[in-house]
Amino acid sequence: MNNPQIPAPLLLQRLEHPTGTVRMVLDTDTYNEIDDQFAVVQAFLSPERLSVEAIYAAPFLNSRSEGPADGMEKSYDEIGRLLDKMKRYPAGGVLRGSTSFLPDGETPVNSAAAEDLVKRALASPEGDPLYVVAIGAITNIASAILMEPRIVENIVVIWLGGHMPSWHHTREFNLVQDIPAARVVFDSGVPLVLIPCQGVTSHLLTTTSEMEKYVKGRGAIGDFLFERFYAYTNDHFGYSKVIWDMAAIAYLLDPTWVTTHIVHSPVVTEQGTWSVDTSRHFIRCAVQLNRDRIFKDFFAKLDAFAAGN
Repeated sequence: MNNPQIPAPLLLQRLEHPTGTVRMVLDTDTYNEIDDQFAVVQAFLSPERLSVEAIYAAPFLNSRSEGPADGMEKSYDEIGRLLDKMKRYPAGGVLRGSTSFLPDGETPVNSAAAEDLVKRALASPEGDPLYVVAIGAITNIASAILMEPRIVENIVVIWLGGHMPSWHHTREFNLVQDIPAARVVFDSGVPLVLIPCQGVTSHLLTTTSEMEKYVKGRGAIGDFLFERFYAYTNDHFGYSKVIWDMAAIAYLLDPTWVTTHIVHSPVVTEQGTWSVDTSRHFIRCAVQLNRDRIFKDFFAKLDAFAAGN
């Protein structure tokens, strides 16, 4: 894969926190768990900051799907349910993503989502990159880069995946499902903001009591989110749940909510670990987040949305 080499000064500029309204697409394995749903809602409840142009359904494979294609379809359907509850829809629509993970690091998996990302990225005005927020396996984004390497010059990827580079492994769900795709993205030189799970996003916890007080009863979408949260476990005594994926949205909403550092892009090994090479290009990596500010923003926006509908 011969990706364009973005000059270091431009790369560092692209890794700065954006100002104004951010043009973005959201790539999500929405039915995989319950956290994607909260991230989708928070993005649409923040039009003063985020302009969601399209949503891509990402593949996943766990106990909630029979395979990556089934996971993608279930995510596609879940996105529709969320948008119908909010009566908010992206202008570019909801697009189906990959029906399989990458077979290797050179072969893309074609899909409507990957094709749309290529087209949308190439059409981005100079100096106004498209932000690609990925909160599932990064198959669709890696496929788009393999299909058209030039898009790395026109996008900034924000990915919730892997664990902290200091963690003893990075066998996190989003990353380990498609290691070839992760390697494509980390090796491509694309401006990348990594939001790690263990050690960072793992602090984004909420409880049944908090959901009952601030989410339940807040319109059709609030009740839907609460039902998803409550049904996730049978034991709510002393229970808390990580809402991982909101962190990727929070990074774009306010730079003070997610502390980040510039680091060299790690190498993803076949064993699911990080390897450090200080000759590689830079990425931005989250190291801490403000759990309270993120949830306060979400609860306040949900409350205002419900009151106005």
